[in-house]
Amino acid sequence: MTIVSSLNNLFLKTYGCQMNVLDSELIADQLIALGYRIVNRFDDANIILINTCSVRALAEQKVWSQLGRLAIYKRQNNPHLIIGVIGCMAEREYVAISQRMPHVDLICGPSHLHLLPSMIAAVKQTKQTQLQVAGHVKRGQKTNKAETNISNANETSESDNIESLDLSRLISSANARSQAFVRITRGCDKMCSFCVVPYARGPETHRHPQHIIDEVCKLTLAGAREITLIGQTVNHYHYHDGGVSTSFADLLWQIHEAVPSLARLRFVTSYPRDFNNDVLEVMAKAKRMARYLHLPAQSGSNKILRAMNRGYTVESYIDLIDRARAFMPDVRFAGDMIVGFPTETEADHQESIKLIERVGYKNLFVFKYSPRPGTVAARRFADDVSEDDKKRRNHELLDVQARLSHANNNSLIGTTLEVLVESESKLKNTTPVNNESTASEATLKNGTKRLLGRTTYDEIVAFTGSPELIGKIVKVKTTAATSLTLLGELIN
Repeated sequence: MTIVSSLNNLFLKTYGCQMNVLDSELIADQLIALGYRIVNRFDDANIILINTCSVRALAEQKVWSQLGRLAIYKRQNNPHLIIGVIGCMAEREYVAISQRMPHVDLICGPSHLHLLPSMIAAVKQTKQTQLQVAGHVKRGQKTNKAETNISNANETSESDNIESLDLSRLISSANARSQAFVRITRGCDKMCSFCVVPYARGPETHRHPQHIIDEVCKLTLAGAREITLIGQTVNHYHYHDGGVSTSFADLLWQIHEAVPSLARLRFVTSYPRDFNNDVLEVMAKAKRMARYLHLPAQSGSNKILRAMNRGYTVESYIDLIDRARAFMPDVRFAGDMIVGFPTETEADHQESIKLIERVGYKNLFVFKYSPRPGTVAARRFADDVSEDDKKRRNHELLDVQARLSHANNNSLIGTTLEVLVESESKLKNTTPVNNESTASEATLKNGTKRLLGRTTYDEIVAFTGSPELIGKIVKVKTTAATSLTLLGELIN
């Protein structure tokens, strides 16, 4: 049996998007303040929390597999281990989790993460499984918690202040990060037919602008060089307070002007519908705003966009791209595409290829459609595109994008770029750097390492330098390129 020295050792595993990454960071901060210790190995922990994603079936399958392995581990090694499932899958699948995985001790949806300390305490005291979900899966209906046969002693209303999780963030020079996420919205109202986010995270809510500005200011003072504002649909941010209305464009400009020491300000993810020129105007005049827009199109076919309930057309999407380039000729775009959505034909697929080439994305995320239980698409459409066609279409879109990305990166060879150094490269002995014939460790002198960084346009740059440069902005002259990475030499 594994012996763990502290009853408050916590292992936290995160799946999914930037929102989940931030949630995990805030959860850790909250629990550290209460005396918990974060450990890097699950077998060093007395408490394991799995922060889950439901956007695609594969993400959920990974969690089910991990929970199965943890059941065996708990039974054989640590019967007093507390296991919690939190996040989007916890919200959507709480009944199935409680029935299939009785060794799980707490289940908590995204809207109640601020209650985790009291839930953990209740598990320790009562030895009963604790549940906190908002019931977004059955929108407009009361959640049937009786189906789960688990205790909900900490029952709370929807009005409880989830904002307290963001406000409890630990910010100091001791735990400073050069890059940080700041949440500006929660939830989503768009109700795309394929998407589980509105059911998992609930309707849109927007944080007070001063809370956001204060958080950015504190993070910057603690050492952050780049802040990314996040939300499911950040450009739909709006806040009304005492007759004063703050739009997303207002918020961007207020942050930019209130925190002049912040080197870079980014935001993701934007929704193509209702993206007004006021945001583009702010991006163009705010010198420290990243010239980068993540604009998921999802399809290049108007027929498929209607079936997806995206609320815009290919023509209006292209108009947004053209307007952005008119304001910022150097702007870069990232996009998302779904292949194999129900009723998608080869002609629809070709329309997506045409859109990719028309936009000229810097990079593109491509996903195969998988029906998500409870969504409109799963109820309304048969999953009628074969798996073979989904795989082929996926590869075809990725091949088109690889060609475009390589051309974009090749066009930058010989230029000098400002790069925020993020980390040491994880690649070993595979990628030539600085035109070296080999990338073995022997070629790196004076304690230098292969480093990775990112430009304001979100291009990834690899070069050699001292690890002490991590977190700093440096100048790198590009010497070579792949479809994924620019290679360069540090300019001293």
